[in-house]
Amino acid sequence: MSSFFDRKAANSYTDYPVKEPAELMQFLMSRLSGISRTRAKELLSQRMVYVNKEIITQYNYMLKPGQLVQIAKTRHKHGLTSRWVRLVYEDAFLIVVEKKEGILTNVQPGKRQICVKSILDEYVKRQNRSFSVSTVHRLDRGTSGLLVFAKRRDVQKMFTDHWQDLVTDRRYVAVVQGEMEKDFGTVTSWLSENRLFVTYSSLVDNGGKYAVTNYRTLKRKNGYSLVELTLETGRKNQIRVHMQDLRHPVVGDFKYGSTVNDYGERADAAGRICLHAFRLAFRHPITGESLKFETPYPSAFTELIK
Repeated sequence: MSSFFDRKAANSYTDYPVKEPAELMQFLMSRLSGISRTRAKELLSQRMVYVNKEIITQYNYMLKPGQLVQIAKTRHKHGLTSRWVRLVYEDAFLIVVEKKEGILTNVQPGKRQICVKSILDEYVKRQNRSFSVSTVHRLDRGTSGLLVFAKRRDVQKMFTDHWQDLVTDRRYVAVVQGEMEKDFGTVTSWLSENRLFVTYSSLVDNGGKYAVTNYRTLKRKNGYSLVELTLETGRKNQIRVHMQDLRHPVVGDFKYGSTVNDYGERADAAGRICLHAFRLAFRHPITGESLKFETPYPSAFTELIK
């Protein structure tokens, strides 16, 4: 007996069999005569492209001979529409999103507060699915950028148990106060949290969690510095505390030392904490595929260092 998807596809989708290996973007542009790169990206972002009946939004997804690409004739009715969250990638096992600053990744059970997880739970519920997404890692409320959520508990556990092996690149960009003295460097310390939930740093092992942050200064301007940061460990508030250790706190981060810049201007000039998780690369825990996602630097950051 044919499935609902099979019956619906005859009227709602156009089929394109894959005969040779190709990236999805390249395939779309070659098979859809006259389509522009911009339009091809729109099809992906609007969740109108299926590969073997799974929605694919990643432009460089590698196709294999024997797969079936299907293009929906109308836009997906149950797409993720939220001012807080943008869908970046989705498959049968996980969801990658970009979150805006100002919203929590997750809240404690029982609290009725909007967060990224609750938005995604509502999203999957609208598609008549009975599961809740599982949080793989978190970003602070004031930090924007890329996040991964698992659709199955075993996938979440794979990430938790093998994070260092699966995640190959995790980078942030920040605007910090003052002009950085060095072009690059590494900050190491042990991080602990006090009773007021403030993370503090120690240069000697005090029983806290060892943390390593690598940084590279991209630009110095107007009493600020644009800095790229790569995490070797993922501790709570790690970047914010390590930038405070360097005496260059993240702009807008009043919890960890942000006050005024070198010109006496208020350090919340961007109206937010200037920290963004712009790149995330990992090996898919189920398929083994290498996935890489990247978002542009927030315009508020680049405005400060023009």
